[in-house]
Amino acid sequence: MEIQALQQSWSRYEEKLDEVLRINHQQATDIAQLKSHSLLGTMRPVKLFTLVAGVVWVLLLNTLLIAGFATFHPFFLVSMGIQSLFTTIAIFVYLYQLVLLQRTDFNKPIFAVQAKIARLQTSTLWVTRILFLQLPVWTTFYLNDTMIAQGSTGLWIFQIGVTFLFLVAALWLFVNIRIENKDKRWFRLLFQGKEWTPLMQAMSLLEEVDSLTREAQKS
Repeated sequence: MEIQALQQSWSRYEEKLDEVLRINHQQATDIAQLKSHSLLGTMRPVKLFTLVAGVVWVLLLNTLLIAGFATFHPFFLVSMGIQSLFTTIAIFVYLYQLVLLQRTDFNKPIFAVQAKIARLQTSTLWVTRILFLQLPVWTTFYLNDTMIAQGSTGLWIFQIGVTFLFLVAALWLFVNIRIENKDKRWFRLLFQGKEWTPLMQAMSLLEEVDSLTREAQKS
């Protein structure tokens, strides 16, 4: 009888322990989701401001290009046209991200939220890569007929060298800005602040909860 009573007590203890662990796990999940929601919420104002600034910049550029199309030098028109194009692409990416942030439901399974955050990470990397492609045109928009006709050899060597360096930097960044390089120093210097750090923190929280869930299921 004593053995049977002991077994029953142990069984009830295991049931209570499982219940406590389940509650603790659910609480951990809820806290992680709330924190992730809060972290991603801090990104909206920055992205909205960047979106508005981008729209204003594109409108200004396009107005300038249209008004001066017949008088501006081709170097200026092409350089500013490229800037306008890449900034317009970035505007649509930011619109996509704002919609994605709005539609991220933290009450859904963790893997679904992780997928949304992964899309935000990928689009953030892509928009940064695209914007860096503008670097070379910042070294060409000011060229004109007078500079071309009267520029000295030294000036042209300097101009071509600077443009080449900016082109190489733009291509290098376009190729190397990838999630695989997130732990490298130059990457961390580029990606910090409200547009990137909350994404990494939210993903880390959800990965921890997902790991705990998998361990709980195995046990």
